[in-house]
Amino acid sequence: MRTIGYAANAKASPLKPHVFERRELRPNDVCMEVLYCGVCHSDMHMVNDDWGMAVYPVVPGHEIIGRVIAVGPDVKKYKVGDNVAVGCMVDSCMECDQCRKGEEQFCRNMATWTYCGCDRIDGSNTMGGYSKNLVVREEFALRVPDGLDLSKAAPLLCAGITTYSPLRTWNIGPGSRVGVVGLGGLGHMAVKLAVAMGADVTVISRSASREAEAKRLGADRLLVSSDAEAMAQAVDSLDLIIDTVPVKHDINIYLPLLDIDGTICLVGQIGPEPEFDSMPLVFGRRRISGSPIGGIAETQELLNFCAKMNVLPDCEMINIQDINTAYARLAKSDVKYRFVIDMASLKME
Repeated sequence: MRTIGYAANAKASPLKPHVFERRELRPNDVCMEVLYCGVCHSDMHMVNDDWGMAVYPVVPGHEIIGRVIAVGPDVKKYKVGDNVAVGCMVDSCMECDQCRKGEEQFCRNMATWTYCGCDRIDGSNTMGGYSKNLVVREEFALRVPDGLDLSKAAPLLCAGITTYSPLRTWNIGPGSRVGVVGLGGLGHMAVKLAVAMGADVTVISRSASREAEAKRLGADRLLVSSDAEAMAQAVDSLDLIIDTVPVKHDINIYLPLLDIDGTICLVGQIGPEPEFDSMPLVFGRRRISGSPIGGIAETQELLNFCAKMNVLPDCEMINIQDINTAYARLAKSDVKYRFVIDMASLKME
């Protein structure tokens, strides 16, 4: 299928229109028209080859909302006209222990990522959601529940599931005490989801200037990490801290905030961190953990939960022609809190 997207053709190059071929439908494939695509920090990192994994041309986008326009003959779950979603994965081996228990993101044979991945059958480079159409294996297409706003749902496929998964892993619910470090694209979703689960939520920030915003999002309070007295009073007050800061930073200041058996989970920074002090860990049986996205079943659970609880990200809608400006703003954290591309702005040339 001939389609069009926006692609970067070299490291740190601007994104430009790019005509390319999507594969013909295999028996278990779903083809969708992309309606909306979220803009993730990972898109920008991959375009810039910050992680050394880019395969050019890069068509980014792994927060995708679409409508089914064709299905392969073996497809059972979907029909033409259904609203569907695709996140960070489009395939996995489906046979290893992790895949069998619904943790495809940990596939022992490597999940196939939505872009800059290698197709498991023909070896081609996968192209993401900044495009008019997408073809995906049926098992990796998610159903968009009725009542979920299609124009705002796209960031749930990455920012949403990235923060939902650790909340579920550590059984957050009424009575839980959750801290959120960083109030950006990931952080604001962590706050909204934890609040919807019934937790007591503390936003941890370097200054008090974010207090009104934190409370608008539903947080119970803001803790200023540069206030030594406030930090001392908050020792042992949290069961889980979700750290969404996307750059190298010192996590030692947060460890004493955890109660016995508490966990700090890193979901933002990918790479080396400064040395940590083991004393709070040893004497409080505390943990430092990390978490990527969730599996397919958990992502569907997230979409259903957000539809039921009316949890949606704060979004700014853009046209695809404005994507390079959006990247420049994203680099300066000049967005509250996620860009979403209205893919109706993309036309075949």
